[in-house]
Amino acid sequence: MFTGIIEAIGKVVLFENKGADARLGIHPGKLDLAEVRLGDSIAVQGVCLTVAELDGRNFYADVSAETLRCTTLGLLKVGSPVNLERSVTPATRLGGHLVSGHVDGVGRVVARTEEGRSVRLHIEVPRELAKYIAAKGAICMDGVSLTVNAVNGPGFEVNLVPHTLQETTLGALKAGDAVNLEVDMIARYLERLVSVASGVLPPATLAHPGASERS
Repeated sequence: MFTGIIEAIGKVVLFENKGADARLGIHPGKLDLAEVRLGDSIAVQGVCLTVAELDGRNFYADVSAETLRCTTLGLLKVGSPVNLERSVTPATRLGGHLVSGHVDGVGRVVARTEEGRSVRLHIEVPRELAKYIAAKGAICMDGVSLTVNAVNGPGFEVNLVPHTLQETTLGALKAGDAVNLEVDMIARYLERLVSVASGVLPPATLAHPGASERS
C-alpha cells in the first residue's frame, strides 16, 4: 500500500528484455536504500514492484509481460526518470490517499496550460475508467496522488503546484505523453457493493493482475 506522495525521482539504469518480460534496474536518487530489503515493495511510476536484487547503489525488479502491456513501464529506457515511493508502514503519515500500486489503465495528456506558477493538465482516459473519476475526488497519476479539478466527458483535469512540478516527473509531461492511472479504490469497492446489493454484477473491466508485481 502507498500514499501517492513521491519520495524521490529515480533513474532507469537497466532495461533488459527477458523474453516476454523484463528486468528493470533503478538508481534511487535521494531515496535511501539502507532500510530496503529483498522482497520489499516500491512503487515505480505508480506500479507496485518487488525488489528482487540490491547492489548497494541500485535496486532491481522483474516486470511481467502483463505489466508491460497494461502500464507505461514498457516505454521506459535507460536514463528515463521515474517516480519512487516505498510502501507505507503503520507509522507512515497518510499525506495523499490510499494507493494500491495496481494500475487500472493508461491515460494520455491532451493539453498542458501554464497557470501562474502552476500547470493544468487535461488527461484523456479509457472510457471504462471515466465513471470512477469525480470532480474533487482523488486520482493517482504516475504514482502521484492528485485532486481532480474538473471532469470533462472521458477526461479530467488536474493542477500541478510548483512543488509537484519540481519533485515528481509530472513537470515534464507534454501533450501526447502516456500516464499510468489508478482510480480511487473506494469508488471501485462502492460500485461492487451496490452491484451485489442490486443483483447486477459489473464486468471485470478493472481486473489487471499484472499491473502490479505483487502476488
